[in-house]
Amino acid sequence: MIRSVQKRTLETRAKLIAAAQEIIDESGYAALRVEEVVLRAGMAKGTFFAHFKDKDALMDLIIGSEIDRHLDALEASPAPQTVEQMADALMPLCNYMTCERYVFDVILRFSGAAAIEEIGLIARTFGRQIEVFEAWLADAPFRRDIAVELRAEGIHAFMIQAMSAQFCALHNAESIQDRLLLYLRAWLLPGG
Repeated sequence: MIRSVQKRTLETRAKLIAAAQEIIDESGYAALRVEEVVLRAGMAKGTFFAHFKDKDALMDLIIGSEIDRHLDALEASPAPQTVEQMADALMPLCNYMTCERYVFDVILRFSGAAAIEEIGLIARTFGRQIEVFEAWLADAPFRRDIAVELRAEGIHAFMIQAMSAQFCALHNAESIQDRLLLYLRAWLLPGG
């Protein structure tokens, strides 16, 4: 009996996520509305709220899962040996994280920086990004005068800054990749 309830709960949750993903694929993240998700999934609005606190909780799961997919690809790739290779490797993730202003805003709100009570999937992906960068830097030909953790955190911070500039009317003339290259060169190859 318990397994049947658990299975039905998981199936219901999966239907809600699939309905949301269909809407996103058709109209974008910002267009997603709870009412449309439940209508498409053929469920009551109360069912949605039995599975997700609110729309943002659903977005945390969907966006965080997509970031994880990009991190899986980064982990499976060879470690970059130049800042150009690093910027190239990071661009699919950066492009996803900035595909819509709404997506980038959700990522920043759920990154953990806002002291949200619950640590969600997006916040965990931020920690995972640092781990990926640390692995990249273990034997890479970049600066070694500071701890690998600090170097990895710097890459992450500069990546976020490069993406943020894309949404700033005063600083969006350069591409994310060009800005990221500038930052990575200064951070990983000081004096070079």
